[in-house]
Amino acid sequence: MNAFEIHGGKPLKGAIVPQGAKNEALQVLSAVLLTEEEVTISNIPDIKDVNKLIELLGDLGVQVTRKSKDTYVFCAKTIDLDYFRSTEFKSKGSGLRGSIMIVGPLLARFGRAAIPKPGGDKIGRRRLDTHFLGFEKLGARFHYDADAHFFNVDATNLTGTYILMDEASVTGTANVVMAAVLANGTTTIYNAACEPYLQQLCKMLNRMGAKISGIGSNLLSIEGVDSLGGAEHRMLPDMIEIGSFIGLAAMTESEITIKDVHFGELGIIPSVFSKLGIQFELRGDDIYIPSQKSYEVDTFIDGSILTISDAPWPGFTPDLLSIILVVATQAKGNVLIHQKMFESRLFFVDKLIDMGAQIILCDPHRATVIGLDKAFRLRGIEMTSPDIRAGVSLLIAALSAQGKSVIHNIEQIERGYQDIELRLQALGADIRRIDANPKLL
Repeated sequence: MNAFEIHGGKPLKGAIVPQGAKNEALQVLSAVLLTEEEVTISNIPDIKDVNKLIELLGDLGVQVTRKSKDTYVFCAKTIDLDYFRSTEFKSKGSGLRGSIMIVGPLLARFGRAAIPKPGGDKIGRRRLDTHFLGFEKLGARFHYDADAHFFNVDATNLTGTYILMDEASVTGTANVVMAAVLANGTTTIYNAACEPYLQQLCKMLNRMGAKISGIGSNLLSIEGVDSLGGAEHRMLPDMIEIGSFIGLAAMTESEITIKDVHFGELGIIPSVFSKLGIQFELRGDDIYIPSQKSYEVDTFIDGSILTISDAPWPGFTPDLLSIILVVATQAKGNVLIHQKMFESRLFFVDKLIDMGAQIILCDPHRATVIGLDKAFRLRGIEMTSPDIRAGVSLLIAALSAQGKSVIHNIEQIERGYQDIELRLQALGADIRRIDANPKLL
């Protein structure tokens, strides 16, 4: 088993380029199944979750050509629908939560699909009802085999309709959109997710010949077309990485420039970090973070303790709450972190407490962080990464801590962050990969 050994407490310096957006990749890669023509996608992150999906597409019969490290050409002219019945498909599909995204395009183009219950992070209950309720509205019929944990879906004649989403799910909206673009008639989706990832998907589909309007709002109108063609698409930089690097700079008193961030697509992410007292400048499309000895948390106007919570876009993304929490541990002032969407995502705070952080875990959704203005530095410990975002939060904590830390289960981190130790080493971080047997941490 691989682990990271980190000797922290050292300021970093330099420039770093964020990878392509992981959450966008899982959507736009699945969309290549909608056409038999070539689709070229660039700025694809070289990470495990994305590579697994690319491998799965290849197994389905998609011709995959890698033009460069981050650019692929896909041609889904011939798809092997019998692959769904294979043991190999059940194994690969269940190991990747993003595999659910292939269902919408397969239903649209071929009228049927199947998928094992997807895996992914253990961050709480992540239901798939939104996806399948949307498919049913379009005319699909599905059966869930509870014993085999397998979904079979049939949709030989999808028809456009009005759909009120039961939640503003990004992946649910994306899946229904991909199913609707080839349906007969017009589909209206209300309470649609409007994240930049979803906007990117819709823009790519329109370049392929789809007719989607209302992009960027929570009300989408999709006029079904007979077929889609090829297109070229470049993915956005990963906003979660950008937020992670802002937090890293503050925690380690580092001077870091984050390159080519597409600032206009970051929403309120920069302002939330500003509420923690973190300074930065926008230089062109780069974010420059100067070295800060101290940063102070804002309060609300009446002087009450600041609360930072997640919400559907344009609210604050839940993927960055773990980063906000760890950064707050070294701030001056107090903040209440309210994780509304996933009940297990705060269950890594015990590791931070072991490192010396002052945190009160109120319940599975809320934690109060007492920032002592770096009066007591975090100390290095041995720990295990429970999921992608918590793993990177612990990595940031370790880089700011005094002494040596060892993080096990780094495969979780590598599911979402490309060449992370090499990129941190380029900034001057003392981090290396080691072979280590994890303890019961």
